[in-house]
Amino acid sequence: MVFCLALLHAGFIPAMLVFFIWALPGAIGMYALSLGVQSMSETLPQPAYALLSGLNASTVGIVALAAVQLAEKAIRDKLSRILVIFGACAGLCYNALWYFPVLMVIGGFATAIWDGWLYQQFLRAKLAWKNRHHRPQQADEANGDSIAMDDTTLEENGVQRSDTTIPTPPVEAALQQHIIRIRVGVLIICLFFASFIAILVVRGQLAAPPLVLDLFANMYLAGTVIFGGGPVVIPLLRSYVVDPGWVSSRDFLIGLAIIQAFPGPNFNFAVFLGALALQRSHFPTVFGAFLGGLGIFLPGITLAVAIQSFWRVLRKKKYVVDFLRGVNATAVGLVFTAVYRLWEIGYLTSERNNGQSLGKEPWWVVVAAVTYSGSAWFKVPPPVAIVMGAILGLCWYGAVGR
Repeated sequence: MVFCLALLHAGFIPAMLVFFIWALPGAIGMYALSLGVQSMSETLPQPAYALLSGLNASTVGIVALAAVQLAEKAIRDKLSRILVIFGACAGLCYNALWYFPVLMVIGGFATAIWDGWLYQQFLRAKLAWKNRHHRPQQADEANGDSIAMDDTTLEENGVQRSDTTIPTPPVEAALQQHIIRIRVGVLIICLFFASFIAILVVRGQLAAPPLVLDLFANMYLAGTVIFGGGPVVIPLLRSYVVDPGWVSSRDFLIGLAIIQAFPGPNFNFAVFLGALALQRSHFPTVFGAFLGGLGIFLPGITLAVAIQSFWRVLRKKKYVVDFLRGVNATAVGLVFTAVYRLWEIGYLTSERNNGQSLGKEPWWVVVAAVTYSGSAWFKVPPPVAIVMGAILGLCWYGAVGR
């Protein structure tokens, strides 16, 4: 009861209602698509595999472009460049439910430590090394200016003094009318993480957790660690629904291609995956669609409402901004991981229904490259690029006859 009152006071429940009303048409469409996919047989006509492979190749091109664009925004210095590479390489080497969140936290702490303390020590040591061979009188004359020189050098290298804060733009009057009290925000966050831990602990304690609990827990975890943009969640969702065997690689790729062709929030894709996850259970698939959408949406809106209460204070703290910058850079690296994983399963045939590498057929490399370059250089909209990929897939089938 206290939790509900806090959420209502913070504007959480009205926000949820507005979002669900806004996302309802897309969610209904994705659920309808899941019903169509469920009725598909395991073996499809040969032209269908060519069409799906073309869709997958063009999807890889779109996601690759998103990865590059996100990297351009996230990379501000050499450290963020290193973290993007770190996230991409580490994401390729191992895959587990807990692994991606841990990578992002490591990136955040690395940036906070480097920008907050280590880099300043490095610059001071560098200045001391340069001045150690100067004559004593020169050192005496420069003694009065040494502190100012240190501060100037640090500022020139993009490092602020520890007693400074990041300038905060003025808050608009409209936003001032919706300020949430700090104690309400803290209460919401505490209750959220308590529920998060409770769900994971209960699932871990059960020898055979119910499928609905497993599904909701995985979507809840994915919704909690979404950071850096929509494409970041792709490798997470694939790990959480394909690896357990709930959704086939083919069906996952179909939904991913459709969601790229008709852009919408990740909420819609989670609805599609949730419905497919329960298709072989005794639960109705609409319940899975509801659990998938709620699980991936609830953490984000809860944290957004709660953090709003003290974000005006946190954004003035340099170490908080540095931490988030590192998390964002590492998360962007995971998008490149998604590109590789989608590449390795994009080519569908009747013999390899779960997918194989697009590189086994040069034509799919051409489709991915054309999609990437068309969207990046000629501003071809993603829906058009996805449809072009499907048409090119059918053209390939017409040419090779298989």
